[in-house]
Amino acid sequence: MRFGPAGYPAIGTKSDPEKSLQYTRDLGLDALEVEFVRGARITEERAHTIGQIAKNLDIRLSCHAPYFISFNSETPETIEKSVDWVVDTAVAAHNLGAYLIVIHAASYGKHPETALDNVIKGMSVCKDKLDDMGIKDVILGIETMGKKGQFGTLEEIGKVMDSVDGVRPVLDVAHVHARGVGCLKTKQDMQDLIDEYFKLVGPIAHFHISCIKYGDKGEISHLPLSEKEPDMQFLADILNDSKQDCTFICESPLIEKDAVVFRDMFPAYRKN
Repeated sequence: MRFGPAGYPAIGTKSDPEKSLQYTRDLGLDALEVEFVRGARITEERAHTIGQIAKNLDIRLSCHAPYFISFNSETPETIEKSVDWVVDTAVAAHNLGAYLIVIHAASYGKHPETALDNVIKGMSVCKDKLDDMGIKDVILGIETMGKKGQFGTLEEIGKVMDSVDGVRPVLDVAHVHARGVGCLKTKQDMQDLIDEYFKLVGPIAHFHISCIKYGDKGEISHLPLSEKEPDMQFLADILNDSKQDCTFICESPLIEKDAVVFRDMFPAYRKN
Protein backbone atom coordinates (compact mmCIF):
# COMPACT_ATOMS: atom_id res chain seq x y z
CA MET A 1 0.00 0.00 0.00
CA ARG A 2 1.16 3.50 -0.84
CA PHE A 3 0.13 6.86 0.59
CA GLY A 4 0.63 10.40 -0.63
CA PRO A 5 -0.72 13.87 -1.44
CA ALA A 6 -2.79 15.24 -4.31
CA GLY A 7 -0.27 17.71 -5.71
CA TYR A 8 3.18 18.84 -4.72
CA PRO A 9 3.24 19.91 -1.05
CA ALA A 10 4.34 23.51 -0.63
CA ILE A 11 7.80 24.10 0.80
CA GLY A 12 7.60 27.46 2.53
CA THR A 13 5.37 29.62 0.37
CA LYS A 14 5.48 27.65 -2.89
CA SER A 15 5.65 24.17 -4.31
CA ASP A 16 8.73 22.93 -6.13
CA PRO A 17 8.53 19.47 -7.73
CA GLU A 18 12.04 18.32 -6.79
CA LYS A 19 11.91 19.62 -3.21
CA SER A 20 8.28 18.55 -2.79
CA LEU A 21 9.05 14.99 -3.85
CA GLN A 22 11.93 14.81 -1.37
CA TYR A 23 9.72 16.30 1.37
CA THR A 24 7.01 13.75 0.56
CA ARG A 25 9.53 10.93 0.88
CA ASP A 26 10.96 12.40 4.12
CA LEU A 27 7.45 12.19 5.62
CA GLY A 28 7.46 8.47 4.91
CA LEU A 29 5.00 8.82 2.02
CA ASP A 30 5.50 6.99 -1.26
CA ALA A 31 2.85 8.21 -3.71
CA LEU A 32 1.93 11.55 -5.29
CA GLU A 33 -0.70 12.70 -7.77
CA VAL A 34 0.48 15.38 -10.19
CA GLU A 35 -2.39 17.85 -10.61
CA PHE A 36 -2.88 18.80 -14.26
CA VAL A 37 -6.34 20.15 -13.43
CA ARG A 38 -5.79 23.33 -15.51
CA GLY A 39 -4.02 21.57 -18.37
CA ALA A 40 -1.10 19.18 -18.89
CA ARG A 41 1.53 21.83 -19.54
CA ILE A 42 4.87 20.08 -19.14
CA THR A 43 7.62 19.38 -21.62
CA GLU A 44 8.75 15.83 -22.30
CA GLU A 45 12.20 16.63 -20.95
CA ARG A 46 10.85 18.15 -17.74
CA ALA A 47 8.49 15.22 -17.22
CA HIS A 48 11.35 12.75 -17.64
CA THR A 49 13.41 14.66 -15.06
CA ILE A 50 10.63 14.73 -12.44
CA GLY A 51 9.70 11.12 -13.17
CA GLN A 52 13.27 9.96 -12.63
CA ILE A 53 13.45 11.77 -9.29
CA ALA A 54 10.20 10.10 -8.21
CA LYS A 55 11.52 6.73 -9.34
CA ASN A 56 14.77 7.21 -7.42
CA LEU A 57 12.75 8.08 -4.30
CA ASP A 58 10.36 5.14 -4.86
CA ILE A 59 7.33 7.42 -5.15
CA ARG A 60 4.46 6.06 -7.25
CA LEU A 61 3.09 8.80 -9.51
CA SER A 62 -0.39 9.30 -10.90
CA CYS A 63 -1.89 12.36 -12.61
CA HIS A 64 -5.21 14.21 -12.48
CA ALA A 65 -6.66 15.37 -15.79
CA PRO A 66 -8.24 18.84 -16.26
CA TYR A 67 -11.55 19.59 -14.60
CA PHE A 68 -13.02 20.93 -17.86
CA ILE A 69 -13.64 17.48 -19.38
CA SER A 70 -17.25 16.67 -20.26
CA PHE A 71 -18.02 14.01 -22.83
CA ASN A 72 -21.74 14.69 -22.40
CA SER A 73 -21.49 18.35 -23.36
CA GLU A 74 -24.02 19.82 -25.79
CA THR A 75 -21.10 21.57 -27.49
CA PRO A 76 -19.13 19.41 -29.97
CA GLU A 77 -16.07 21.60 -29.44
CA THR A 78 -16.06 20.75 -25.72
CA ILE A 79 -16.21 17.04 -26.52
CA GLU A 80 -13.29 17.39 -28.96
CA LYS A 81 -11.29 19.34 -26.38
CA SER A 82 -12.16 16.72 -23.75
CA VAL A 83 -10.47 14.10 -25.90
CA ASP A 84 -7.42 16.36 -26.21
CA TRP A 85 -7.31 16.97 -22.45
CA VAL A 86 -7.40 13.25 -21.68
CA VAL A 87 -4.82 12.39 -24.33
CA ASP A 88 -2.49 15.24 -23.30
CA THR A 89 -2.68 14.15 -19.66
CA ALA A 90 -1.99 10.53 -20.57
CA VAL A 91 1.03 11.57 -22.66
CA ALA A 92 2.36 13.63 -19.75
CA ALA A 93 1.76 10.70 -17.40
CA HIS A 94 3.61 8.37 -19.76
CA ASN A 95 6.59 10.75 -19.83
CA LEU A 96 6.53 11.02 -16.03
CA GLY A 97 6.32 7.26 -15.58
CA ALA A 98 2.93 7.66 -13.88
CA TYR A 99 0.72 4.61 -14.01
CA LEU A 100 -2.77 6.19 -14.05
CA ILE A 101 -4.67 9.37 -14.83
CA VAL A 102 -7.82 10.46 -12.99
CA ILE A 103 -10.71 11.73 -15.09
CA HIS A 104 -13.95 13.57 -14.27
CA ALA A 105 -15.80 12.18 -17.28
CA ALA A 106 -19.01 14.22 -17.58
CA SER A 107 -21.93 16.05 -16.09
CA TYR A 108 -25.46 14.86 -16.80
CA GLY A 109 -26.54 18.34 -17.84
CA LYS A 110 -29.91 18.52 -19.57
CA HIS A 111 -29.56 15.01 -21.00
CA PRO A 112 -28.60 12.47 -18.33
CA GLU A 113 -29.92 9.68 -20.57
CA THR A 114 -27.08 10.28 -23.05
CA ALA A 115 -24.23 10.46 -20.52
CA LEU A 116 -23.22 6.80 -20.49
CA ASP A 117 -23.15 6.42 -24.26
CA ASN A 118 -21.28 9.68 -24.71
CA VAL A 119 -18.67 8.79 -22.09
CA ILE A 120 -18.14 5.43 -23.77
CA LYS A 121 -17.74 7.14 -27.15
CA GLY A 122 -15.35 9.75 -25.78
CA MET A 123 -13.22 7.31 -23.84
CA SER A 124 -13.08 4.99 -26.87
CA VAL A 125 -11.70 7.81 -29.01
CA CYS A 126 -9.11 8.61 -26.33
CA LYS A 127 -8.03 4.98 -26.06
CA ASP A 128 -7.73 4.61 -29.85
CA LYS A 129 -5.61 7.76 -30.09
CA LEU A 130 -3.31 6.60 -27.29
CA ASP A 131 -2.99 3.15 -28.84
CA ASP A 132 -2.03 4.75 -32.15
CA MET A 133 0.66 6.72 -30.28
CA GLY A 134 1.97 3.53 -28.67
CA ILE A 135 0.98 4.65 -25.17
CA LYS A 136 -0.47 1.60 -23.46
CA ASP A 137 1.08 1.88 -20.00
CA VAL A 138 -1.31 4.52 -18.56
CA ILE A 139 -4.62 3.48 -17.00
CA LEU A 140 -7.61 5.72 -17.74
CA GLY A 141 -9.17 6.10 -14.30
CA ILE A 142 -12.72 7.43 -14.10
CA GLU A 143 -13.41 8.96 -10.70
CA THR A 144 -16.50 8.37 -8.60
CA MET A 145 -18.09 11.80 -8.33
CA GLY A 146 -19.63 13.56 -5.34
CA LYS A 147 -22.41 15.62 -6.91
CA LYS A 148 -25.65 14.03 -8.00
CA GLY A 149 -25.48 15.95 -11.28
CA GLN A 150 -22.18 14.33 -12.29
CA PHE A 151 -21.53 11.08 -14.12
CA GLY A 152 -19.52 8.71 -11.98
CA THR A 153 -21.06 5.94 -9.89
CA LEU A 154 -19.26 2.63 -9.66
CA GLU A 155 -22.10 1.04 -11.63
CA GLU A 156 -21.70 3.59 -14.43
CA ILE A 157 -17.93 3.21 -14.51
CA GLY A 158 -18.30 -0.57 -14.68
CA LYS A 159 -20.46 -0.16 -17.78
CA VAL A 160 -17.78 1.98 -19.42
CA MET A 161 -15.23 -0.72 -18.60
CA ASP A 162 -17.41 -3.27 -20.39
CA SER A 163 -16.97 -1.27 -23.60
CA VAL A 164 -13.51 0.35 -23.35
CA ASP A 165 -10.27 -1.47 -22.55
CA GLY A 166 -7.82 0.21 -20.21
CA VAL A 167 -10.44 1.93 -18.05
CA ARG A 168 -10.59 1.44 -14.27
CA PRO A 169 -12.50 3.16 -11.47
CA VAL A 170 -10.89 5.62 -9.07
CA LEU A 171 -12.73 5.43 -5.77
CA ASP A 172 -13.14 8.78 -4.05
CA VAL A 173 -14.58 7.57 -0.78
CA ALA A 174 -15.72 11.02 0.36
CA HIS A 175 -17.48 11.59 -2.95
CA VAL A 176 -19.50 8.40 -2.49
CA HIS A 177 -20.36 9.52 1.04
CA ALA A 178 -21.51 12.95 -0.19
CA ARG A 179 -23.45 11.66 -3.18
CA GLY A 180 -25.27 9.31 -0.82
CA VAL A 181 -25.92 12.23 1.59
CA GLY A 182 -23.83 10.69 4.36
CA CYS A 183 -24.31 7.03 3.41
CA LEU A 184 -21.06 5.64 4.90
CA LYS A 185 -22.19 5.65 8.51
CA THR A 186 -20.84 2.30 9.70
CA LYS A 187 -17.95 -0.06 9.08
CA GLN A 188 -20.36 -2.36 7.24
CA ASP A 189 -21.35 0.49 4.92
CA MET A 190 -17.66 0.95 4.09
CA GLN A 191 -17.16 -2.80 3.68
CA ASP A 192 -20.04 -3.00 1.20
CA LEU A 193 -18.48 -0.17 -0.83
CA ILE A 194 -15.07 -1.83 -0.89
CA ASP A 195 -16.60 -5.15 -1.92
CA GLU A 196 -18.30 -3.44 -4.87
CA TYR A 197 -15.14 -1.54 -5.80
CA PHE A 198 -12.75 -4.49 -5.62
CA LYS A 199 -14.84 -6.37 -8.19
CA LEU A 200 -13.75 -3.72 -10.72
CA VAL A 201 -10.13 -2.94 -9.86
CA GLY A 202 -7.07 -4.31 -11.61
CA PRO A 203 -3.67 -4.93 -10.03
CA ILE A 204 -3.75 -1.57 -8.18
CA ALA A 205 -6.78 0.01 -6.49
CA HIS A 206 -6.57 3.80 -6.67
CA PHE A 207 -8.29 5.76 -3.87
CA HIS A 208 -8.89 9.44 -3.15
CA ILE A 209 -9.30 10.09 0.56
CA SER A 210 -10.59 13.06 2.55
CA CYS A 211 -13.64 14.02 4.54
CA ILE A 212 -16.37 16.10 3.01
CA LYS A 213 -19.13 18.66 3.56
CA TYR A 214 -22.31 17.77 1.70
CA GLY A 215 -25.91 18.78 1.17
CA ASP A 216 -28.98 17.43 -0.58
CA LYS A 217 -27.23 17.62 -3.97
CA GLY A 218 -24.07 15.94 -2.72
CA GLU A 219 -20.55 17.36 -2.43
CA ILE A 220 -19.94 20.91 -1.22
CA SER A 221 -16.26 20.90 -0.17
CA HIS A 222 -13.46 18.64 1.04
CA LEU A 223 -12.59 18.63 4.75
CA PRO A 224 -9.71 17.36 6.94
CA LEU A 225 -9.83 13.76 8.15
CA SER A 226 -10.44 14.99 11.70
CA GLU A 227 -14.06 15.77 10.69
CA LYS A 228 -14.82 12.02 10.33
CA GLU A 229 -17.32 12.54 7.50
CA PRO A 230 -16.90 9.69 6.73
CA ASP A 231 -14.76 8.08 9.42
CA MET A 232 -11.71 6.93 7.44
CA GLN A 233 -10.66 4.61 10.26
CA PHE A 234 -13.35 2.24 8.95
CA LEU A 235 -11.49 2.04 5.63
CA ALA A 236 -8.12 1.49 7.30
CA ASP A 237 -9.50 -1.27 9.52
CA ILE A 238 -11.07 -3.05 6.54
CA LEU A 239 -7.94 -2.86 4.39
CA ASN A 240 -5.21 -3.31 6.99
CA ASP A 241 -4.79 -7.02 6.25
CA SER A 242 -5.74 -6.83 2.58
CA LYS A 243 -3.42 -8.27 -0.06
CA GLN A 244 -4.76 -5.80 -2.66
CA ASP A 245 -2.14 -3.30 -3.83
CA CYS A 246 -3.60 0.15 -3.12
CA THR A 247 -2.66 3.78 -3.72
CA PHE A 248 -4.23 6.34 -1.37
CA ILE A 249 -4.09 9.96 -2.53
CA CYS A 250 -5.13 12.55 0.05
CA GLU A 251 -7.35 15.38 -1.22
CA SER A 252 -8.15 16.97 2.13
CA PRO A 253 -7.09 20.61 2.64
CA LEU A 254 -4.07 19.15 4.50
CA ILE A 255 -2.76 17.07 1.61
CA GLU A 256 0.50 15.72 3.01
CA LYS A 257 -0.35 15.99 6.71
CA ASP A 258 -3.57 14.00 6.39
CA ALA A 259 -1.83 11.50 4.11
CA VAL A 260 0.39 10.76 7.11
CA VAL A 261 -2.63 10.70 9.43
CA PHE A 262 -4.36 8.17 7.21
CA ARG A 263 -1.25 6.02 6.81
CA ASP A 264 -0.92 5.90 10.59
CA MET A 265 -4.47 4.55 10.89
CA PHE A 266 -2.98 1.28 9.56
CA PRO A 267 -1.05 -0.57 12.29
CA ALA A 268 0.84 -2.47 9.60
CA TYR A 269 2.07 0.79 7.99
CA ARG A 270 2.45 3.08 10.99
CA LYS A 271 5.90 4.65 11.27
CA ASN A 272 7.20 4.60 14.82
